[in-house]
Amino acid sequence: MINKVLFFIFNLSLIVNFTFAQKFGYVNTDFILSQMSEYQDVLKEINSISKAWEEEINNMYKETEKKEIALKAEKILLTEAMYKEKRKNIDEEWDEIKTYQQKIFGLEGLFFLKKKELIDPIQGIVFESIERVAKKNRLQIVFDKSSEPVLLYTNPIHDYTDYVLEDLGLIENN
Repeated sequence: MINKVLFFIFNLSLIVNFTFAQKFGYVNTDFILSQMSEYQDVLKEINSISKAWEEEINNMYKETEKKEIALKAEKILLTEAMYKEKRKNIDEEWDEIKTYQQKIFGLEGLFFLKKKELIDPIQGIVFESIERVAKKNRLQIVFDKSSEPVLLYTNPIHDYTDYVLEDLGLIENN
């Protein structure tokens, strides 16, 4: 009798676990983004902004370097007080350049903020599409294959990248 009760409870727990099993899938957001022309345009804009700021900072470095060389050349002609004053001004310029570089390319710098401002709307569109596909296919979990530490093996049957591309209108229905 006890064996039958235990057997019944065991089978019931298997049925409950089976009915509540979670369905999952994965997408490759890097591939999805690479298929979007809007994303490619934003990357070009980001690269041009980056190059412009890099060039500006390089020019600042070159100008200060020229002053540094000029100071070394005229050092013997200057009094100690004049030399120290010019040296101090050049050192302040180096500090200003480093501060400016950090303001532009630092962790919360202008470049980071501009990049975030331009990419976030496109990523939002992709994430909304992923959410629609997940709801349509009743997925409880969706992994991103392009993220580094997540997936060691993927069965292509669980790949929903094409569904997201289809939802975004980037490919035709299969």
